[in-house]
Amino acid sequence: MIRANLLADAHGRILRDLRVSITDRCNFRCLYCLPETEAAHNFYRGRWANLPQSTPIARVWQPKANLLTFEEIERVVRIAAGLGIQKIRLTGGEPLLRRDVPELVARISRIPEINDLALTTNGFLFPEMGRALREAGLRRVSFSLDSLDRANFQKITGRDGLEAVLAAIQLAKELGMEPVKVNAVIIRGINDHEIEALADFAREQNVALRFIEFMPLDSARAWLRELVVPGREVLERLQRRGELRPAPAKHASETATRWQFVDGRGELGLISPVSEPFCGHCNRIRLTADGKIRTCLFSVTEPDLRARLRGGDSDAAIADFLQTVAWEKEERHHIGEADFVAPERSMSCIGG
Repeated sequence: MIRANLLADAHGRILRDLRVSITDRCNFRCLYCLPETEAAHNFYRGRWANLPQSTPIARVWQPKANLLTFEEIERVVRIAAGLGIQKIRLTGGEPLLRRDVPELVARISRIPEINDLALTTNGFLFPEMGRALREAGLRRVSFSLDSLDRANFQKITGRDGLEAVLAAIQLAKELGMEPVKVNAVIIRGINDHEIEALADFAREQNVALRFIEFMPLDSARAWLRELVVPGREVLERLQRRGELRPAPAKHASETATRWQFVDGRGELGLISPVSEPFCGHCNRIRLTADGKIRTCLFSVTEPDLRARLRGGDSDAAIADFLQTVAWEKEERHHIGEADFVAPERSMSCIGG
């Protein structure tokens, strides 16, 4: 086994990327995650006369006592950094709902082995927190932006927040965060008509926009493959305009197939976990807000790290636990296959 001083799995992958969820709560109710709004229900009812026979995932927020403290998160990151983790991405839920996030950013930014510290946010609270986050050491940020139309944005997210998100993107650029990434989950019949407009936005604003396929991580369990707009379809539509050229991959574990505009402004990426899985190069592991370890977004098991952190385990014991869990990382997910089992928790609870 190649486990000495590294987080490695049984398939030859070395894990370098730790996604840390700091809350399961969210102030948006997106169709692809927490579809609890009337617009969401109307959409699903409009697609099928009979909704899939399944029990929606109960939305019960974790009590504060179950969430890892900043001290516990910092400890895990330090131990993981000693095992080869170099990249940390803070996620949620909506991470900026957690109090004093700049304090956590400052703690992690001081860990020498971490050379990439990023945050994924819906952007709604970023205008009031962005400067403090940057001063604390945040280097990169990714925003969710699924529509440029105010009414459609509200339909998708359940929140009239388009202007706040656009202001957040502008502020991140002013603060020198590089690159500023924007994520758009494309759902057929909801926002696939905005693909070209979103691409134009990326070029005009000189940001990196990622088109992401709709994945079965919604709390309503209403996902169907026919709602997925394959990345290849998105690319074909954009290539008809003749403005794109392939961008060289930065590293093998990149989730996005990247494209550049011919004038050099902005960038587009296609993240296609459903139609073109990239599991073979996955180097990610996840820590949920309540202290569970997930080796895949679609894991059906969650080894409990919190109990060890609070049970007196030494750093060496925690490191050994992380290595054991990493070794069992799934070879791939099974979306769309007969044996696929959806995770018990939605994306908001898992962390992106």
